[in-house]
Amino acid sequence: MTSSITLRRPDDMHLHLRDGAMLKAVLPETARHFARAIIMPNLVPPVVTARDATAYRDRIMAALPKGMAFEPLMTLYLTEATDPKDVAAAHASGLVKAVKLYPAGATTNSQSGVKDFDKVRAVLETMAEIGLPLCVHGEVTDPDIDIFDREAVFIDRVLDPIRRRTPGLRVIMEHVTTKDGVAYIGETEKNLAGTITTHHLIINRNHILAGGIRPHYYCLPVAKRETHRLALRKAATGGDARYFLGTDSAPHPDHLKEHACGCAGCFTATNTMALLAHVFEEEGALARLEAFTSLNGAAFYGLPPNEGTLTLTKSGAAAEWPAKITGPAGPVTVFDPGFPVYWHVND
Repeated sequence: MTSSITLRRPDDMHLHLRDGAMLKAVLPETARHFARAIIMPNLVPPVVTARDATAYRDRIMAALPKGMAFEPLMTLYLTEATDPKDVAAAHASGLVKAVKLYPAGATTNSQSGVKDFDKVRAVLETMAEIGLPLCVHGEVTDPDIDIFDREAVFIDRVLDPIRRRTPGLRVIMEHVTTKDGVAYIGETEKNLAGTITTHHLIINRNHILAGGIRPHYYCLPVAKRETHRLALRKAATGGDARYFLGTDSAPHPDHLKEHACGCAGCFTATNTMALLAHVFEEEGALARLEAFTSLNGAAFYGLPPNEGTLTLTKSGAAAEWPAKITGPAGPVTVFDPGFPVYWHVND
């Protein structure tokens, strides 16, 4: 039985760091294990221009504790007013690694997202020309579409038409949650990849709803049926280079999670690597963990693998991590998988 595994230092290809005091509270939880991360731009106000991205990157680096090495990979928030020239210049400078598409109203701070996709066609065509990836929150927001069906409908109504109209556009389906998404990526030979979160490999919708509502498991896209979770585990652990880790780690203070209208998001930055080792071992795929966390994402984004390493060791004692971290507006609950984990990240 494998008791230790050493990987190239991993990347998180979908991360929410927030801003201000919350940024300072949560950044060390990621930088402790991850060398780089694709940083989500859905702040208030959002990170729309190259100037915004530069300022946000500077705030991230100022918040990084001394002695920690971490590189934020910046993104722009796509709006109907986004300037294709600004996007191209941001990419050419090396600052911006992707543009993020939020359908308006799809998730936290997505009010400035896209309603009319024809209005962003020029931006998407520019991105296809320069090779800049589009990160997609893949859900429609129509009130008549069941929340558990919104990813599948998005593929049919929005994503597939965009890709057909914009040949060469490189797309990442972020936080894939359904077997429909897995099937769509599987049918595509190039220019399409998918990130999978830690929590969607562990929970299904019963974990949120059965036996009482568990607000700290509520996320968007929401966890689906068990058949979808199993499809995600097969995709993540199966060795397909089109899939890589994007935690979608999203901190909210407890009082906004445990609320009459609670916020969506699971905070997994603290314990993701131990949880993934557990999942990959269960699937008999520990040898593929490095590709999922450290190689596939870098390759899709055209980045070299990280030089550093991270070692995980399995022992007879269950891993321990703080149940909560201290945020500026109160405690932030760390994702609890609901079972003991015996993999530890070596300090």
